[in-house]
Amino acid sequence: MNRILCLITLLALAGSSVRADVAAAGRNVLAAHQDAVVTVKLVLNQSMSFGGRDQQNESTTETIGTVIDPSGLTVISLSTIDPAATLRSLLAKQMRGQAGDIKIDSQVKDAKLVLADGTELTAQVVLRDKDLDLAYLRPVDKPAKPLAAISLAGAATPQVLDEVICLNRLGKVANRVVAVSIERIDAVVDRPRTFYIIGQGGSSGIGSPVFAASGAPVGVILMRNVTTEGEGNITSMFSGASALGIMPIIVPAADILEDAKQALETPKPSTR
Repeated sequence: MNRILCLITLLALAGSSVRADVAAAGRNVLAAHQDAVVTVKLVLNQSMSFGGRDQQNESTTETIGTVIDPSGLTVISLSTIDPAATLRSLLAKQMRGQAGDIKIDSQVKDAKLVLADGTELTAQVVLRDKDLDLAYLRPVDKPAKPLAAISLAGAATPQVLDEVICLNRLGKVANRVVAVSIERIDAVVDRPRTFYIIGQGGSSGIGSPVFAASGAPVGVILMRNVTTEGEGNITSMFSGASALGIMPIIVPAADILEDAKQALETPKPSTR
């Protein structure tokens, strides 16, 4: 009996040690990269046309951006600057061909990167990748000094149930501090391209960078939006966003780097 109790105690201590190691790794990631996780302020012009009626409005929103180059090149979710695309997709799934008369459009009127010290840099969208839900922003004027940035080189490739570390800059209500969370890889999808799925109850926001416990980058949390089979209805809405073909995923760092060079060289806003 004493041997069993000793074994249980040793296992418990080992588990506590592992969790402490991951917590220490998370604090290291936070200290090293928190300034590269920025708030992006957006002003969007949105328009909708249906049944001969036109409606326009201007909205402001904030999202998370990950700076990936000292020049200020920042990646965010394309869905945040083009919410009309997601709405069009949802309407198409729900109305099944009856949404042809509805026209929805979003345009970025203004974009600003809010740095850790509160400095605001006017930015422009220089590249979009609809397949990956990626938008690349760059400051209009060269920053006075190189910005804190996360290098996506030497990325890690986590396996199912591996723990990963996510950085998430909170909103104004929390003074825009960076929060760190430890998540697990729930699934690895390898076709048509590799991406990772973390716990659906995770606290990390879209645009958050993700790291392995070693500190190596894994990727950025973005949205996947695909056409689903079957008829969209209210039941599928209660089944969760994934039933509608929408899910937050981790896009691997290597895929983000593919477009980064082009984004750095793009002299003016571009769409793709």
